[in-house]
Amino acid sequence: MEGEKETKQNDQNTLVNQPNSQPTTLSKNAKKKLLKQQKWEAKKAEKKAQMKEQKKKEGERKRTEWEEKLSSCASEEERLKLIESRRELRKERMGKRAEEKEEKTQRHRKAKEFGQNIVIDLEFADLMTNSEIHSLVQQIIYCYAVNGRCASPGHLWLTGCRGEMENQLQRLPGFDKWIIEKESQSYIEALQDQKENLVYLTADSETVLDKLDLKKIYIVGGLVDRNRWKGLTMKKANEQGIQTAKLPISSYLKMSSSQVLTVNQVVEILLKFVETKDWKTSFFQVIPQRKRGETDPEELKRVDREQLEDGNEPSEKKRQCDEVSSTQQN
Repeated sequence: MEGEKETKQNDQNTLVNQPNSQPTTLSKNAKKKLLKQQKWEAKKAEKKAQMKEQKKKEGERKRTEWEEKLSSCASEEERLKLIESRRELRKERMGKRAEEKEEKTQRHRKAKEFGQNIVIDLEFADLMTNSEIHSLVQQIIYCYAVNGRCASPGHLWLTGCRGEMENQLQRLPGFDKWIIEKESQSYIEALQDQKENLVYLTADSETVLDKLDLKKIYIVGGLVDRNRWKGLTMKKANEQGIQTAKLPISSYLKMSSSQVLTVNQVVEILLKFVETKDWKTSFFQVIPQRKRGETDPEELKRVDREQLEDGNEPSEKKRQCDEVSSTQQN
C-alpha cells in the first residue's frame, strides 16, 4: 500500500515537473533559422571530414614518396646521406619556427608598453550556457592568434576571468604562457586609476568612433547573447559612468542584418585599423561578405584583390569563428 502511494506521488511529481511535455510549436521564422543552422552544421561536419581525409591522404603520399626515395638509393652511403639531409632540413625549419616565435614574443612584450589597449570583458559568464562560454573561448583563441600575427599587435586584456569562464580557458593547451593580461577582477577594479580613459564599444552608443586613441582603453563585451541581452553593455557602461562608442559601420557598409559582430570580429577590426588607419578597409577585410548588404561592386573587387595580394584569404578557423553565435558589438 505504501509502495503504491509512493508510486502515485512520483507520477504526480513527474507531471508537475514536466508541464510543457508537449512539443513546442515553432514559428515559420524560427523553423527557417533552425533549418539554416542544421544545414550549416551538416556542411561544416562534411567539410571537416573532407579536410581530415585530405590530410590523411597527403600524409600517406609523403610517406610513400620518402620510402621510394630511400629504396632508389644506389648504396647504403647514399641512403644515409639522404636521411642526414632530411634531418638538417627539419632542424632548419625548427630553428626558423623558434626565431619566429621569439619575434612574436618580443612584439607582444613591446605591445604591453606601446600597443593599443583592448579589454575583453568576461563578467557575463553567469548569463551564458556552457556551450555559449565555449563559443566565446573559441573567439578569444582567434583574437590572440590574430594579434600575434600583427606587425603592431595590441595589448590584450581578459578581465572578470573567473568561474566557468576561467575553467574553460585554463584547459586550453599553453594558455598559461599566453602574453596577455589575465585579471579575475573587473576592468573597473583592475584599471581604476584610468577610468577616464575607458571606452565601452557598444552598438547602442550614440557616439561614433572616428579614430583610435592610444591613451584610451577600448572594452569589448564578451557575451554570446543569442539576442537575449540587448542593450546590456550600454546599460552597464552608463551605470559605471564610463564613455561609450560604436564602430562607424553604417558610414561605410549597409549590413544585410544587424550591426552586431562577434568578439573576434570587433577585436580584429580594431587591430586592422591600427595597421591601416582606414575603417573601410578594416571592415571589408574582416566582416564576412554574407553579412554585408548592398556594396559597391568595384570597391568589393578592390578590397578582395588586396586581400589576395597580401595573402589574407580567410582561414578555416576564421570562418568558424565568424559563424559562432552573435555577440554584442561590445
